[in-house]
Amino acid sequence: MEELSRPEIDAFLGEELVGRIGCHAGGETYVVPVIYAYDGASLYVYSVEGRKLAMMRANPEVCFEVDRYEGPGRWRSVIAWGRFEELAEEDAERARSLLAARFPSSGAGPSRQPPRGDGRPAVAFRIRVREASGRRKRPDGPALSPP
Repeated sequence: MEELSRPEIDAFLGEELVGRIGCHAGGETYVVPVIYAYDGASLYVYSVEGRKLAMMRANPEVCFEVDRYEGPGRWRSVIAWGRFEELAEEDAERARSLLAARFPSSGAGPSRQPPRGDGRPAVAFRIRVREASGRRKRPDGPALSPP
């Protein structure tokens, strides 16, 4: 198993499309997948009102995890810690633009329009990455499970 360098961590976060936010509030822990964009300092997400937003508002300290299975005995994963920040106006538009740029106009991902969910309002937010660690496993040793 090898540790990833910070440039490798940043590149990996920039390549992936789906990550998992871990949040904790009111004695409950919740982990949920999201589509995101990464600008080298923050993770950007657009979502509808719901459980994860309520929890992150109550406790903005969160964890973010991304992983990739690359074949037998090969995987990479990154865990980042940071702080949730709700965005408005220009910052929300930047989040929308970053996300739209990740998905060509194939209709397979976010568009310039915010997500809609059963009439619930859409919310843009970012997670300012404070710390990150990453690991990879290559097939030159025994296959291990990701951390």
